[in-house]
Amino acid sequence: MSEAGPSTFSAAFTGRCPRCGKGALFAGYLTLAPSCSACRLDYSGFDPGDGPAVFVVLIVGAIVAGGALYVEFTYQPPYWVHAVIWIPAILILSFSFLRLAKSLLVVLQYKHQAREGRLVK
Repeated sequence: MSEAGPSTFSAAFTGRCPRCGKGALFAGYLTLAPSCSACRLDYSGFDPGDGPAVFVVLIVGAIVAGGALYVEFTYQPPYWVHAVIWIPAILILSFSFLRLAKSLLVVLQYKHQAREGRLVK
């Protein structure tokens, strides 16, 4: 069964429309565009919520905590060295992973046709 359009990961990594792969997914750094500029797919139904932030906090926290523990027990530097190393690392990793996580969740919502739950009457 072949599906038209870009793969999930290529659409998420490039920040492109999950249907056509041509239009931009974002209007700003983290703001979703209202619709695709190429195929006019409406993005208003997609809402990743707090999911991307939760994933980023957990992933970046694990990387930084593990790295800080390794540096502390291996080299035992003064505390200011930790600040110089880990504050920029936290900022760089958080900002780079946040957009990727948000685009991945939006693309997955499209691919799996996730919608708001409704009760059948």
